[in-house]
Amino acid sequence: MGKIILMIAFAIIFILAAYNIITKSNQNKVKSIIRIGAFALFVFLTLAWVIQWSFRWYGLGVLLLIWAMLGVWTLISKKSNVNEYKAGHTVFNAIVSMLLVGMVVTPALIFPQSTLPKPTGKHEVATFTATYTDNNRIETFSKTGGNRKVNVEFWFPKDSGNKYPLVVFSPGSFGTKGSNTSTFLELASNGYVVCSIDHPYHALVTSGADGQMVTMDSSFIQEVTGANNGKYDESTTFKLEQKWMQLRTADINFVLESVLAHAKEADSETVYQRIDPDKIGLMGHSLGGESSAQVARERSDIGAVINLDADLHGEYLEYVDGKYTLNEKVYPVPILTIFSDVMARLIAAVPNADTVVAVKHVTATAPKAFEVHLMGTDHMSLTDLPLISPFLVSIINASVPKGGGQEVDAYATIEKMNAIVLQFFDVYLKGEGNFTYNGTY
Repeated sequence: MGKIILMIAFAIIFILAAYNIITKSNQNKVKSIIRIGAFALFVFLTLAWVIQWSFRWYGLGVLLLIWAMLGVWTLISKKSNVNEYKAGHTVFNAIVSMLLVGMVVTPALIFPQSTLPKPTGKHEVATFTATYTDNNRIETFSKTGGNRKVNVEFWFPKDSGNKYPLVVFSPGSFGTKGSNTSTFLELASNGYVVCSIDHPYHALVTSGADGQMVTMDSSFIQEVTGANNGKYDESTTFKLEQKWMQLRTADINFVLESVLAHAKEADSETVYQRIDPDKIGLMGHSLGGESSAQVARERSDIGAVINLDADLHGEYLEYVDGKYTLNEKVYPVPILTIFSDVMARLIAAVPNADTVVAVKHVTATAPKAFEVHLMGTDHMSLTDLPLISPFLVSIINASVPKGGGQEVDAYATIEKMNAIVLQFFDVYLKGEGNFTYNGTY
């Protein structure tokens, strides 16, 4: 929609400027009528939901409103062609108008209107946000000396008083709690309570109950980008990964304990009353996936875990003399890893991957470990970002070697992944049916 509006606007501005030059007139009356009509059309398309009113269109709406008001004033004051016509002014005004339109339409180009896959379950989904303060941890990213606060959002069945399995989600390095909203909606509509975590200073941006906005920490950004670009040696990278995971696993454990504590309260919020504390699953993408898998190994109350496109760095116990020591204890929880082409290619490049790469080692040794490779996908394909902003995905993938880009339909990929996720949790949290996905799709 953004591209269409931009092209139409540019065409109108160009044609009007050409008409002015041909007629050697400012054509202020015609310009005013066009501007008023453009604003009226914008309002109509918004009311008809062709244009879905959101932050994407705020700038354009304000610009069209201002132009429409100026147009009305011009028509009322009857000063249609008072100013002397100058070709240079006409060209300058056209260029400025195009720049203004381009600027205000940019949000719609970066974040085009999109529709997430429709949930397949029977339950209407409600949401709830909360901020938990960890009295046992001081926030090390700030110098205030305050306790660490973690923001979460829930998706849960609204129309029932039953209790449902709890699934806690941790996003990737710079991800936010809404990174996999389509998956959360799918699970909640099918009878799950989903709690997604914003990890402060790891998340792109997060805002808590007090309204305080927290953005990514610059040192964390430098560490992650440096590690991804091969800036550090293996030993340093190993230590950084362990540090990041230590924070993530502490957050996940803290959120779990907070949620379960509220679930025991008789007068707690509705979302907590929907939780079955005996059925808990963990899930995460990238850094969040490997952190979730580590928490599942360490706790006794986790029933299943899903890892989206990450190696299991928690399984590496140490790195000495150029070699990793893997955890030889059998992984105790049913675990599903969903790979993109990027992760699959990295693993394929390692000789004897089953014994050297942690995630392959777990799959080879654990009795209930599964792998699914979604062909034609990239790292961000396992989130909603390709639907929300293909432009940002293209920037993220700019440095990814050919063959790791998203080659399949983003919508179909999310639908397939959500179906796999739902079936896995249905089997291992609800005890329904058998898990049939394994291999390459």
